Amino acid sequence: MAVASGGASLEYTPTWALATVCFFFIFLSIFLEHSINLLVNFLRRHRKNALTEAVEKLKSELMLMGFVSLLLAVTQDSISKICIPAKIGGIMLPCRKKEATEEKETEDVEHFVIVNKIVTNFSAAANGLYDEILRQTVHRRLAEEDDAAASDSCGDGKVAFMTKNALHQLHILIFVLAVMHILYSVLTMALGRAKMRRWESWEQETRTMEYQVENDPNRFRFARQTTFGRRHMTSCTETTFHLWLKCFFRQFYNSVAKVDYTTMRHGFIAAHLPSRHNFDFQKYIQRSLEEDFKVMVSISPLMWFVLAAFMLVDVYGWFVYLWLSYVPLLVVLVLGTKLEHIVAKMALQIKEQNSVIVGTPLVRLNDDLFWFGKPRFVLLLLHYTLFVNAFELAVFVWVTWQFGFKSCYHENTVIIVTRIFLAVTTQILCSYITLPLYALVTQMGSQFKGKIVEDQMADILKQWHAEVRNRRKKEQQLSQSARSSFSIEWSAMRNSIRRAFRPAEPADSVHSSNRWDTRDEIVEQEGSSSRGFRRNSDAGP
Repeated sequence: MAVASGGASLEYTPTWALATVCFFFIFLSIFLEHSINLLVNFLRRHRKNALTEAVEKLKSELMLMGFVSLLLAVTQDSISKICIPAKIGGIMLPCRKKEATEEKETEDVEHFVIVNKIVTNFSAAANGLYDEILRQTVHRRLAEEDDAAASDSCGDGKVAFMTKNALHQLHILIFVLAVMHILYSVLTMALGRAKMRRWESWEQETRTMEYQVENDPNRFRFARQTTFGRRHMTSCTETTFHLWLKCFFRQFYNSVAKVDYTTMRHGFIAAHLPSRHNFDFQKYIQRSLEEDFKVMVSISPLMWFVLAAFMLVDVYGWFVYLWLSYVPLLVVLVLGTKLEHIVAKMALQIKEQNSVIVGTPLVRLNDDLFWFGKPRFVLLLLHYTLFVNAFELAVFVWVTWQFGFKSCYHENTVIIVTRIFLAVTTQILCSYITLPLYALVTQMGSQFKGKIVEDQMADILKQWHAEVRNRRKKEQQLSQSARSSFSIEWSAMRNSIRRAFRPAEPADSVHSSNRWDTRDEIVEQEGSSSRGFRRNSDAGP
């Protein structure tokens, strides 16, 4: 078959069109690859090892997407030829299937109304327009029948397992999901780091004299009189219910206070680095968050399994995507409450241990405060939240792109608005509240990320080495310039002194010097003449 039912094949496609499309996609692919390489080189120059690994993880995800695209493109013909019973193919549909007769009658009525209006309004050209519309309608019906016959090669009572059009739409959905997940992860990290930017000033404040005086290690205070105690040791924390309720509402206002940061910094340094009081805790948190970003930006096999499960239960009338919209919001709220509860529990432990403290309140790092004794479990929930939220937005964009606003997915406007509102709210809460809390509170576990400190020390040593090398280079340049200027000045001074104190030469000495100069000239002339004679003799007759 030379020409397919869907249109002309490459045999009948203009070469300029084929070359233009190939050039565009090749250029776009090379541009994206070069951009990623530039980003990797930039991160390596600035010694962002964790972010470099995150970009490498992103490249592996893009390679996975390439494999998925290749497999779908190669196997779509074979998959579309798989036949299943029509009864099985008509269950668990995402949209209610209309009867063919109803669709045909509806389309006939619509065309009749259109033609009737045209005939009424434009009676002068009614016959010509009617013939044109009729011809287009017949042509469209024949094309649809040809497409159906080409795509559905199954017999009576059977339908295709998946048509080529459905496979193509699935391909687009997976691509949109991957892009949205990456954008969501990057946006979440950017907003979270914007919130944590003020922690830099808190870190610098710990090196001031005022902070040292205020946190004098020889100062005795009651635990309730400290700023950390007044924030967390109140009457609302006497019962478990009131404590959880207070933690739930606290996450919405001043979730991370300066006293929380400084107290946890003191506890972290006392537990892991007691001899380094000037340790940059803020940079350690930033490096730790960059390490966790590698997990957030990736799509694990578990997340792909969750994606397949969501597609399985997307049945018409179940409103799965509506209920799914509430899951990320609930997870984010529960996470924020739990993290605030951990901070409050550490404050209450200080009160239980000692009513009088010396110096800064010392919190005890303990994994038992986290779910299942694993702080990394919080990262898993954050990863799940970002993925589900990205899936929500990806489905909305994909449905609007492929089927328009009037599809069965968008039948209820209230549901669509609710889903969008929940997705935006979840994104703001996760980025601006939960992520900073996670970055700070998860450092209160017993696990110490020594690799981050080693990288930080390596960066400091490299910086010192570069500074010493630049300083030595400048000193050498200055010494060379000073030595050269001194030698020039000294030679000029010495010549002037020599000329000033040189005695007058007698006449005979001048005569003798002239005589010796004449003798030297004669010797040179004789030597040149003898060399010329030797060359002539060597040449021979």
